[in-house]
Amino acid sequence: MTSSFDKTKSYIPRAGLAIDGWSNDAEATATCYCGAVQLSFPTQGPGLVGTVICHCTDCHKITASMYSSIFTIQDTHLKHVRGKDALRVFKHSETIASHGSMANHFCGTCGTLMYRVGSRFPGVSLLRIGTVDDFHLHETKLKPQVEQFVEDRVAWARPCEGVRQCEGPAS
Repeated sequence: MTSSFDKTKSYIPRAGLAIDGWSNDAEATATCYCGAVQLSFPTQGPGLVGTVICHCTDCHKITASMYSSIFTIQDTHLKHVRGKDALRVFKHSETIASHGSMANHFCGTCGTLMYRVGSRFPGVSLLRIGTVDDFHLHETKLKPQVEQFVEDRVAWARPCEGVRQCEGPAS
């Protein structure tokens, strides 16, 4: 089954309770499910660092899914449009993969994981592709470049076509 939207144009469907997401050639928004938290970020370098699918066991648990789809933004380019005070932080001192600390920033109302900040990744935030309001970007500028920790990928999930495969963390 294929998607019914035109993948060559911006597509911001009703997804969650907020209806004010936007994008242009250089920036876009990411919003939590309830709409209390909204971020804006660059959709190209230098602020957009990279995109990845992660199969590490931490990502299995923190996302309540079998992998996470992540894009990395330089902190100097990440803007809190609204709801910075609505974010709650859960920090753990050692991740399975990096063995560094990781702070997880969730919406305090709906629980959406908006981003993670890790001691092993200074100066960047790890955002969730699924929070991006313009679904066109999921297919284009935010399409994953790397799949990491593939040794922990479940057997029923196939490698993403055209995406570099890495055992352990991508370098």
